[in-house]
Amino acid sequence: MTVIRYEPWALVSRLQKDIDRLFGAPTTAADSGAWLPPVDIHEEANQFALHVDLPGVDPKAVEITADQGVLTIRGQRQDARPESREGYRRVERITGEFQRRFSLPDSADTQNIKAKFVNGVLEVAIPKLAQVQPHRITVEAA
Repeated sequence: MTVIRYEPWALVSRLQKDIDRLFGAPTTAADSGAWLPPVDIHEEANQFALHVDLPGVDPKAVEITADQGVLTIRGQRQDARPESREGYRRVERITGEFQRRFSLPDSADTQNIKAKFVNGVLEVAIPKLAQVQPHRITVEAA
């Protein structure tokens, strides 16, 4: 048996949000400009890679810092709409400031992190530190 959540006031709530949005009143954190861009993270043999979707964000408005094992990506997407709201019926794209923070493993080389912006995607490459490999020591007979 499938459990379905029953919300009797969902339609009224949705109508209220649309009316608030129409008159410019922020109702939630997302409506007020707080947003979190999606991030893909994967580990490769020699590095960690992050891909952050930042469409419409100026690369100069993005700041990346690495401090005490934490990588912080922050920036801002400006509102491209003209000040006059005439002609707009629905606005879904969120603008404003964002910040994402990630804990870095001890094997991350924070001094050599590189970032580039390609087609609205921020690509951050975090190289791994070279690990000392154990080696066998031969014992010589006296």
